Amino acid sequence: MSDVLLKGQNLAKLYKQGHENLEILKAVSIEIREGEAIAITGKSGAGKSTLLHILGTLDRPSQGELFFYDKAIHLMSDEEVSRFRNQTMGFVFQFHHLLPEFNALENVMLPAMIGGMPKKIARVTAMQVLKDVGLEHRLQHFPSELSGGERQRVAIARALIRKPKVVFADEPTGNLDTENGLKVQSLLFELHNKYNVALVVVTHDESFAAKFMRRYRMIDGHWQ
Repeated sequence: MSDVLLKGQNLAKLYKQGHENLEILKAVSIEIREGEAIAITGKSGAGKSTLLHILGTLDRPSQGELFFYDKAIHLMSDEEVSRFRNQTMGFVFQFHHLLPEFNALENVMLPAMIGGMPKKIARVTAMQVLKDVGLEHRLQHFPSELSGGERQRVAIARALIRKPKVVFADEPTGNLDTENGLKVQSLLFELHNKYNVALVVVTHDESFAAKFMRRYRMIDGHWQ
């Protein structure tokens, strides 16, 4: 089996705007290999987040094909894609998107339980992942009781609970101050190695992007 984990071929995204089509993504192709770390940079509006959402199956391309090993994801039903995403992918966004009514442990457990993991096993697994992000002492704290950096670390733990093959991160340090941003950057690389997970990050931070194995730059919906 090839070590190409995820492959997008000629991915395009069009939106209707009145009588015209607005082309956000223009025939972009990319290969993501097992365990590698990739940064995608570019100005706002270049199409970075659109591409990330399509690669992560959160959105469908208007044109093009998306493969996970030999699975043609673009041909799957919405239900099949949802189940596949829960089993194989993790996500970290600029805003943590934690559920305020649940504590840190419960927020991390949730994706595993949605995926069918028994509650007891989900709890033990979530405790371990939270320990890996340095929050074993904050399990019972609610998002409102955590700092910005801590909330983002909970979000990272949530992304890893299912032991995914790939984690997508969209501006993961964009809402953090410099000190916490650098800590989260280091943590992402540490966990990328520990969990042997592919890491695909969209960022405006050129110094962050420079730390990656491979870098892409987008301009006007295609690679520069």
